[in-house]
Amino acid sequence: MKNLVILSGAGISAESGIKTFRDADGLWEGHDIMEVASPYGWKKNPQKVLDFYNQRRRQLFEVYPNKAHKALAELEKHYQVNIITQNVDDLHERAGSSRILHLHGELLSVRSEKDPNLVYRWEKDLNLGDLAKDKSQLRPDIVWFGEAVPLLEEAISLVKQAHLLIIIGTSLQVYPAASLYTHAHKDALIYYIDPKAKNAHLPKNVQCINDSAVHAMQDLTPKLIEIAS
Repeated sequence: MKNLVILSGAGISAESGIKTFRDADGLWEGHDIMEVASPYGWKKNPQKVLDFYNQRRRQLFEVYPNKAHKALAELEKHYQVNIITQNVDDLHERAGSSRILHLHGELLSVRSEKDPNLVYRWEKDLNLGDLAKDKSQLRPDIVWFGEAVPLLEEAISLVKQAHLLIIIGTSLQVYPAASLYTHAHKDALIYYIDPKAKNAHLPKNVQCINDSAVHAMQDLTPKLIEIAS
C-alpha cells in the first residue's frame, strides 16, 4: 500500500460547526490569543484559560464528523493513511480514522502542569483544584503559543515517507505546521484543499483545489482510489 499523509487544519472541522479563531465570528474573538493560549496567560489567569477550553470541550459533544472526515477514514481501505492534524478535536477519531497525530494537543486530554508525561483523558470541565498524581494542577493538554511542539519530528518523518500528501482545511499560516509539506519527497503527489488555495504562493508540484473540504473530497476521493489501484 502507498503511504498517504493528510495534514488537516481548522477548516475541515469548521464544516462540522466548530468555529475557527481566524474567522470574523471566530471562537477567539474578544480574546487576546496570549491571554488564553500561552504559558503567560496560564500564569496570569488560569481560570480564564480553563473557562476558554471548557467551552471548547463542551462544544465537541454538540458536533459530528462531516463527509470530509469520513472520506479520509474510508481511504484506509486503499492506503496506509496517517493524519497529522493541527486540530484539537476528536472528529477524525469519531469518523473512523485509526492513525492520528495531534500536533497541537487534544481537548479531551489534560496533563500535569509540571510533568508533561502525566496525561489523563478528560471529558468534563477542568477546574482549579483538579490535580495530577504529582499533586500539581492539571492543565489542558494543548501546545500553546511559545511552547515547543513535541511531536514535530515524528510528523516530519511521516511526511518524508508519503507517496501522496493532502493538505486540507489549513491556511498554512501557523508555524511550524505550515512548513511540514516542504519535507515531502520531490516525487510525492501533493494536493492543497482550501477555499482560498489558489491565492497561496506554493511550489508548482502542489495541486491547488479551491474548494471546501467536503466538496473537494467528494471529487478527489474517486481519483485517489484509482491512483491506489
